[in-house]
Amino acid sequence: MLDTKQSPKYEHSVPCFWPLALIAEMGKEGLAVYKRNLDFVSEVMNEEVVLAPAWASKNDILYEGDVMRLRDFSDPKVRADKTVVPTLVDAPYAGHTSTIADYAKGQSLVETLMAGGLRRVLVTDWKSATIENANFDIDSYLARINAYVDDLGGKVNLVGLCQGGWMAGMFAARYPEKAACFVAAGSPLDADAGHGFIKNIAKQEPMSFFESLVEMGGGLMRGKFMLAGWKAMHPEVHYLKNYVDLYENVEDPAFLKKRDEFARWYEHPLDLPGRWYLQAIRHIFKNNEFCKGDFMALGRKIGLHDITCPAYLLAGEGDDITPYQQVFEADKRLGTPKDKIVKKLVPGGHIGLFMGTKTLKEAWPEVAKWIKEVSPGS
Repeated sequence: MLDTKQSPKYEHSVPCFWPLALIAEMGKEGLAVYKRNLDFVSEVMNEEVVLAPAWASKNDILYEGDVMRLRDFSDPKVRADKTVVPTLVDAPYAGHTSTIADYAKGQSLVETLMAGGLRRVLVTDWKSATIENANFDIDSYLARINAYVDDLGGKVNLVGLCQGGWMAGMFAARYPEKAACFVAAGSPLDADAGHGFIKNIAKQEPMSFFESLVEMGGGLMRGKFMLAGWKAMHPEVHYLKNYVDLYENVEDPAFLKKRDEFARWYEHPLDLPGRWYLQAIRHIFKNNEFCKGDFMALGRKIGLHDITCPAYLLAGEGDDITPYQQVFEADKRLGTPKDKIVKKLVPGGHIGLFMGTKTLKEAWPEVAKWIKEVSPGS
């Protein structure tokens, strides 16, 4: 039972003095705890407010448009060589920045591909949508990619990551003569396969649910809504263990560096055009139209059967965003000859496919080697 007769030694009624009073009452042990708490709060604020997405490798913005910047990581001399077939990494357009393709020094897909001998590597740096482009649809994005590919010489190696995989696949299907090869990593090419989180939500919830989210976002699918959804998949990690780990390691520079690198990407979501988002939900995740050959792209019906270039399908064994079946089942519908399709399953989850140290070291060098073999001039 609380002893109401005992008064605190110092006045606590003025908020400004609460920390000082508590320290005085708790002594040296209280000072240490208080300092630790301040460090903890400071680091949390640093993650949520200060840190901004950053690219690990030197690059130039080749083009800047209304929906994306096209970043070129190659040497200017290589860019001048028109015989080189560029490799275009279509980064995920799913609510996070494209920096996951160039996450950190020693942990970068761009760095790995170039070390594997690909001479010209570019990345789609997607911008956050605005009210002005809330009505942009998938055609809007395909048209812009097409314009950039034409400027690059008219033919590219396509490397699609996550949602960037079906977008790159759509481009390869709509313009087969412009796709030298197609790599899909963790990409939902067959949205009916497997039992992933996104599939379950897309199938179970009515369109009115997604439409209400866009309405709440003022015509946009707000990144913060999606981020909350991702975190809800593993709440014990994001809402408890995450901060417990930070508190316990707040004085470890190596730990904080890794957390900062991740926060730069993860905690800065992008907004998506409402029309684009609803179109993706309805036509790709609910109706699976691109897989079946019923998706209308720039005035023509397309499907996986229209992709005829060599294809490499890369999936994560523990991927709960895009189950490996959604990647691998595509081989039954691709127009690519069976002997030109490679399927590789690697340990780990979704994000690890693009920035996991082991996957970058063991799987992606093989992908780079394969691209060079099937696309001379790369």
